[in-house]
Amino acid sequence: MNGSRAVNAELLQGILAGLDADAGAGTQASCAVCVPAPYLFQCEQLLAGSSVAWGAQDVATEPCGAFTGEVCVSMLQDFGCRYVIVGHSERRGYHGESNELVARKAKAALDAGLTPIVCIGETLEQREAGETNDVVGGQLHAVLELVGFEDVARLVLAYEPVWAIGTGKTATPEMAQQVHADMRALVRKCNVDAAETVQILYGGSMKPENARELLAQPDIDGGLIGGAALKAADFLAILRAA
Repeated sequence: MNGSRAVNAELLQGILAGLDADAGAGTQASCAVCVPAPYLFQCEQLLAGSSVAWGAQDVATEPCGAFTGEVCVSMLQDFGCRYVIVGHSERRGYHGESNELVARKAKAALDAGLTPIVCIGETLEQREAGETNDVVGGQLHAVLELVGFEDVARLVLAYEPVWAIGTGKTATPEMAQQVHADMRALVRKCNVDAAETVQILYGGSMKPENARELLAQPDIDGGLIGGAALKAADFLAILRAA
């Protein structure tokens, strides 16, 4: 929940300028920005025709109707969205979103042709209790089961170690890689081909200082960037590392 019209314009124009400057370097990384719903129109206006895709931070499960305050998939499509984040740790934590609700949001997005970025991860208490595999596996399985194994490849997954975000505790690249590998193994049980192509992003405070080492891990395919995405220079540095 950041941004204003002026701040957004400065940020997005800075990202576009940096990408233009880097165009001759042969970069292979793709990127998208997911913005608060009130700014989707501005985002579309600024990014249309560029290499930067855009999306939203949440979506409703229902297609329309008496659900005051909700934003449905067709509304996101109206503004050219390609992606939508579902199940972010803050939605799960602050709004009590269950595994089942997150799975329904992912399916609603897929059914409409949007790509859901499905966030998965454990809290500090769960980590210290040795429950990482159970929590991560349960969150992921709920989504895989509902969307259908044949559609798994259309998902983007994001591992968010909630315990390593803003707590002062650090998830090493090796620790992150282990969970990513476990997630890919679970996908492989459902769909062997999808396991090789599904993107699994890392969402545990990736920043310019640690991006290259994290992205070098075999099962970390990219990043779901939080605070570092609010500064064009930092976001561009992570893209260069990718």
